[in-house]
Amino acid sequence: MPAPFPIPTEYRHKHTWLEDIQGLGISLITASVGIVFLSSLGFLTGQTAGIALIISYLTGVSFGTVFFLVNLPFYAFAWRRLGPEFTLKSILCVTALSVLVDWLPSMMHFYVLNPILGTLVFGVLTGFGLLGVFRHKGSLGGLGVIALLIQDRTGFRAGYVQLIVDAVIFAAAFFLFDLPVVLYSLFGAAVLNGVIAFNHDRDRYIAD
Repeated sequence: MPAPFPIPTEYRHKHTWLEDIQGLGISLITASVGIVFLSSLGFLTGQTAGIALIISYLTGVSFGTVFFLVNLPFYAFAWRRLGPEFTLKSILCVTALSVLVDWLPSMMHFYVLNPILGTLVFGVLTGFGLLGVFRHKGSLGGLGVIALLIQDRTGFRAGYVQLIVDAVIFAAAFFLFDLPVVLYSLFGAAVLNGVIAFNHDRDRYIAD
């Protein structure tokens, strides 16, 4: 899942377990609905969600299954770099998102879905869903952790690592999918990252 900012390691406020449950629950539902809009159009995004969508389209395996499996290798790195609470919440969030994205299409049918509207809804809903997950010390993908580890070892900024990964994903998409699919997907990714860039504030949105 796109994460243009390094995953934070400092949390200034305390959330109760009930606040975490409702906050993560609302965020996961919001993000899942956004991804259903995107996948219904056959479009892509960046980070681990983008990798999972490409594999899902090419193999016919459900997005939820692929997304869950793609993220498994990253949890060991997350445990060492960001601690057990963040890792356990991330496992919960990834698992819940995987189930929701596979289940929601049985409850939502699009007879007509304009690609601009669909990618716009994806970017807005999934962007705000990610903000909520960040606020409650979780994540929806593992590449951000690898980016942080590379930053720790080499000094190369995590944000640049994530941008390079996204560039590789979309470059590969140009060879695998029609040009309109890639261009609409880039628009959706830009909206999502814009939502996070304009609304993510460590002092306001990060808590324990």
